[in-house]
Amino acid sequence: MENKAERRRAEFVRAFRIAYDGRPFYGFQRQPSVPTVENELFDALDRLGAFDAEADRKPPGYAAAGRTDAGVSALGQTVGFDCPEWCTPRALNAELPADVRAWAAADAPEDFHATHDAVRREYVYDRYAPDADPALARAAADALSGEHDFHNLTGDDDGTVRDLSVDVDPDGEFLVVRVAADGFSYELVRRLVSLVHGVAAGDRSPASVKDVLGPEPLTGAEAVPAAPPEPLLLERVVYPALTFERDPQAAESAVDIFESRRRDGLVRARVAGRIRAGVGEGEE
Repeated sequence: MENKAERRRAEFVRAFRIAYDGRPFYGFQRQPSVPTVENELFDALDRLGAFDAEADRKPPGYAAAGRTDAGVSALGQTVGFDCPEWCTPRALNAELPADVRAWAAADAPEDFHATHDAVRREYVYDRYAPDADPALARAAADALSGEHDFHNLTGDDDGTVRDLSVDVDPDGEFLVVRVAADGFSYELVRRLVSLVHGVAAGDRSPASVKDVLGPEPLTGAEAVPAAPPEPLLLERVVYPALTFERDPQAAESAVDIFESRRRDGLVRARVAGRIRAGVGEGEE
């Protein structure tokens, strides 16, 4: 029987696209005592024999594109590390929980770093906003696009100057907010979404965007809260030097699992709608 050392032979650098439903997890980054996506990934690699969790804190050469918060999901999260040739998306999925799916991979240069080599990260947020004015939402998005100091939209003290691209499109009762940049401060996207929705719903004046981007810190009622994390998705991370190949079997597994979750969501929405209607009509 192969031991872990034999399983780890013939290592080279590979990057993986990882999709996950963020709701069951306390974020992406590894933490003690609570479930995270990175915990699941490291445990899967340890069980596969791709690295030894008892001897090493993390897989050799490991880095991730970003650290999504608790409840935030991903389609294009990317991790890279030294791994054996047999370590493919479908191999990872054999040990990962259904909420986490590897679906594509790319061979990478020896010095590849999933965090530093990403040139663009794109998030999408589906904000339920039946009361929103799309024209006001787009005006707010236009004002927030470009390079600004977003110190009033993050809890970070450093790295608050960012060059963002913000787009908003109505979709039925939703505003679809897309935000792209080379990197993001803590809670920046969710607070930005909250600001755009506040302007679009008439809770904030269009002129308030200028105040948010101004030098003075906003506190109390003027501060911008973070929108809920669950509708936020890390959709895409761009690496110009890498060519990812979709693993058909792994991708099919991801499609099946997330289609099942989509159906479950539709069923839950119908049940909740019937309860709402029944209570509203006062039926006994």
